[in-house]
Amino acid sequence: MEYTHLGRSGLLVSRLALGTMNFGPATAEDESHRILDRALDAGINLVDTANVYGWGEQKGRTEEIIGRWLADDGRRRDKVVLATKVYGSMSDWPNDRYLSARNIRQACDASLRRLRTDRIDLYQFHHVDRATPWDEIWQAIDTLVTEGKVVYTGSSNFAGWHLVQAQETARARHLLGLVSEQSLYNLCERRVELELLPACRAYGVGLLPWSPLHGGALGGVLVKENPGRSAEGRAARYLAAHRDRIEAYETLCRDLGHPPAEVALAWLLHREGVSAPVVGPRSVAQLESALAAVDLRLEPDALERLDEVFPGPGGEAPEAFAW
Repeated sequence: MEYTHLGRSGLLVSRLALGTMNFGPATAEDESHRILDRALDAGINLVDTANVYGWGEQKGRTEEIIGRWLADDGRRRDKVVLATKVYGSMSDWPNDRYLSARNIRQACDASLRRLRTDRIDLYQFHHVDRATPWDEIWQAIDTLVTEGKVVYTGSSNFAGWHLVQAQETARARHLLGLVSEQSLYNLCERRVELELLPACRAYGVGLLPWSPLHGGALGGVLVKENPGRSAEGRAARYLAAHRDRIEAYETLCRDLGHPPAEVALAWLLHREGVSAPVVGPRSVAQLESALAAVDLRLEPDALERLDEVFPGPGGEAPEAFAW
């Protein structure tokens, strides 16, 4: 496994992050633990979750699954960079959601209990809270850092100007601020290249792309259609609108001699500013496929051909749309 600094921080993270959103809803606990075991054995140290994972009446279940895995072997905790998130509603009560100081501190304590740990290595804002001022948010985080409950802070689903707001307020308070941002980024969805990715690079924020296979659209979806399995969700919508691109992509992958999922992950690992794509396997077999991407080097010609199949927004703003 290769490692890189998470943004400008001194923290070293694996070039792949293990996403756990499927743990509970789609993957049983025993298989989830096997995936965690295999990831750790392979050198993946960044484990990403969120307080709302488990969804519906099962919110918090995913953190509990990870917590039981950590508790089974006390040596695991110090090997793992444990990341979770705060923002989503955890109950019907009005203050059990978003990024008020009250909810940040209360949600952190609840996540610590479910995860059976004394600290969260990377505490991430799951979405933008337009109603809470950044001074309030950073005051709450500063308290948690002082108490030893949080080590680093990241964001998710931010626009470029939200990241700037967060960082400039943190700077004024003499705080480290954000070290990571999780965004939807893959060959099918490249809009972050306009402003968010340049902002991340300028502020030393490492990008953690989520849905690197665009819900499965980049995972060999046409091959999987043959046995009768149809695409769902994001993959189905993209396939309906851009089937020609997926056909060209899978042909290109055959020419390269590598499975589509590996090529999609490898492409992200070639992008400047990307720290670690967040892979969300439902099985150990899916994790094995993702691991192979770390060693895949794409030649300049292959990268150019991928740009032809999946053209980005034209570069960074404003040059992408102005003279």
